[in-house]
Amino acid sequence: MIEEYAVPAASRPTVAVAGSKLRFPVRRIFCVGRNYPEHSREMGFTGRAPPFFFSKPADSVMPNGSAVPYPPRTANLHHEIELVVALGRGGRDVAAGDALGLVFGYAVGNDLTRRDVQAAAKDAGRPWDTAKGFDHAAPVTPVVPVATCGHPAKGRIWLEVNGQPRQQGDLADMIWSVPEVIAELSTWFELAPGDLIFTGTPAGVGPLKPGDRVRGGVDGVGVLEHTVVAP
Repeated sequence: MIEEYAVPAASRPTVAVAGSKLRFPVRRIFCVGRNYPEHSREMGFTGRAPPFFFSKPADSVMPNGSAVPYPPRTANLHHEIELVVALGRGGRDVAAGDALGLVFGYAVGNDLTRRDVQAAAKDAGRPWDTAKGFDHAAPVTPVVPVATCGHPAKGRIWLEVNGQPRQQGDLADMIWSVPEVIAELSTWFELAPGDLIFTGTPAGVGPLKPGDRVRGGVDGVGVLEHTVVAP
């Protein structure tokens, strides 16, 4: 039976799969906050607090090489380079020792953030969904299957703007490892194939403006490039 819709149905957001004509269907985008010590400190926090999560709309993904429009309602758009986990299997209450078995592959993403909106929401004790979950907020590289890249647990993660270094770190610096992140997230949600998990950013986040050229990467996974353009 062919379903009929009351309004036009949106197409499923997808991300390219490296070395293939296949597409990775994006179901949900989860993000981990403050998962690198230096970034946590630059945001005013210390210690190994339990990981916390926020989300972005699935259709906020942007392909590598995109021209990303500067979003409305902000004067302080920030970059946050991150390792992205792409799940090929799902589960609930997954043990950390089993968590990597859910992973299809890895990518590099930029968790774009309306920093001024986030700060105002925090000061007012309000949710900061609009600071993270806006249109075009998740540029991401093609997903590299585990069979190609393995499970990266160490290696350089970096970002530059207009050729100038901004962020520099190592995956080994994560407060919570990828298996621990997946395990914790699975206690809050039943994870499913197609879920993307942005795993946090190292120190050095900073502002972007129209005309900026952004380039960043994770060793062994890929290099993300995009520009920022006027709305």
